[in-house]
Amino acid sequence: MSVRAIDLRRGLGVKYKDSVWVVFDITHVVKGKGPSCMQAKLKDAKTGRMIEQRFNPNERLEEVFFDRKQMTYLYSDASNHVLMDADYEQIEIPAELVGDKSVFLQPDMEIEVTFVEGKAIEAELPNTVELAVVDTTPQVKGATATNQNKDAVLEGGAKIKVPPFVENGTVVKVDTRTNEYLSRV
Repeated sequence: MSVRAIDLRRGLGVKYKDSVWVVFDITHVVKGKGPSCMQAKLKDAKTGRMIEQRFNPNERLEEVFFDRKQMTYLYSDASNHVLMDADYEQIEIPAELVGDKSVFLQPDMEIEVTFVEGKAIEAELPNTVELAVVDTTPQVKGATATNQNKDAVLEGGAKIKVPPFVENGTVVKVDTRTNEYLSRV
């Protein structure tokens, strides 16, 4: 199935120059003189390489459909994360797909994995996780005039800023997209 360049939107998969690309950003550029064009930022689905490309608004590209699966995180080894799908089939995905967000991984966590032609290309963690504080400085009595956050290390190794009242052992909710403290649990 083909799609016109003017109908491209963020997150759509297309085949271009014999590779599968994800539309990262798309802008309709209208010039004072001459024809308009579609300025697209494309991300290679397999390598992660980014390119910028201009298309004629009526140019047609072949649309690619991604297979997205909910999978359960089991454990990690040196270079891979092991996940299990609903049919109890285990797969290994490269650690680079999760990247620096691997500090938020917990056993039995649900992760959405995107596949193209049977190869995992992206792993998305839940928006929020609940983790225990492993190490933080104790609260200073009477220091309530300034509401300054302090550093904390969470289980898994995540480092975030937390309010002064959070102590070791406290379970906190963290936004995995921004690495920010949300609340106590």
